[in-house]
Amino acid sequence: RVTAAADAPPSSQPVAAATQAAAGQFLVDWLAQQPALATVRAVGHRVVFGGAAHQAPEVVTPALLADLRQLIAYDPDHLPAEIALIEAFAARYPRLRQVACFDTAFHQHMPRVAQQLPLPRRFEARGLRRYGFHGLSYSYLLEELARQAGPAAAQGRVILAHLGSGASLAAVRGGQSQDTSMGFTPAAGLVMGTRPGDLDPGVAAYFMQQERLTASQLNNLINHESGLLGVSETSADMQDLLAAQATDARAAEAVELFCYQARKWVGAYAAVLGGLDTLVFSGGIGAHAAEVRARICAGLEFLGLELDAAHNATHAAVISGAGSRVVVRVIPTDEERLMAGLVAAHLT
Repeated sequence: RVTAAADAPPSSQPVAAATQAAAGQFLVDWLAQQPALATVRAVGHRVVFGGAAHQAPEVVTPALLADLRQLIAYDPDHLPAEIALIEAFAARYPRLRQVACFDTAFHQHMPRVAQQLPLPRRFEARGLRRYGFHGLSYSYLLEELARQAGPAAAQGRVILAHLGSGASLAAVRGGQSQDTSMGFTPAAGLVMGTRPGDLDPGVAAYFMQQERLTASQLNNLINHESGLLGVSETSADMQDLLAAQATDARAAEAVELFCYQARKWVGAYAAVLGGLDTLVFSGGIGAHAAEVRARICAGLEFLGLELDAAHNATHAAVISGAGSRVVVRVIPTDEERLMAGLVAAHLT
């Protein structure tokens, strides 16, 4: 799916690629056929995990790639494919500058108490702490909130809810992340499409001891077989589950679990922030599933939150009622636009 200009509709075509590497190669080959490639000066890459050392966007160098390879054990689901795509572009288009944009950067200044994992300190020295993710999305949402509602709103007590197949929430005050639901890996926090979110560590021990799962098998179960897919046993897609919930109790339970946990995180982060001024819904679910937004907000009236049902049904920019003390907004995220700005800053 390609968006060539802001004022032009996107184009799309099917791609027969069985693996991410094959899809990446298709992209590299497809770009070679585009006349516009001659005007391109740089490539931006969303890199999910940069560890403690890599937070601000960086021009890709051999040293950076070496560091990222050392971090693969911390993020085996994302980093290998991201590194492979960077290398594919470097081999085919060596003249292009490549810039890595890190998803963890937004949360780098979280208070130490929000970063710590309650483990023996020797593990913290090895880099085990809560990093947080979806940072590129959160950076865009905060910028867009300031544009739509003014700088004061973006500096207030804000909860950003990026709800999609990967889902997380962030508590923001004074324009800085105070806490976020994802932690050391993107598998933590809220239940997601195929990830369980927060899980009793004893469950992992049970799987390894009783089911004899290897570390690789456990990682696959946690990241690809759990969450909404595991509970419903049919789909990781919220749209499918909403359509089936009236006749399928498993689908109904998956939807209810998602809404319950998201509501619980909103309440927790209102406590972290000492109140709530703005709640922003985004991501594929947050921006498009009115029923899910309504079910998350139901029960949050104690915060002074009142939803306008008609505005919510039409995905209006503001879906809270006129008398609501909390402004509830729907802002579609645009990580690509944010990354374009970050990459452009490295070209001046």
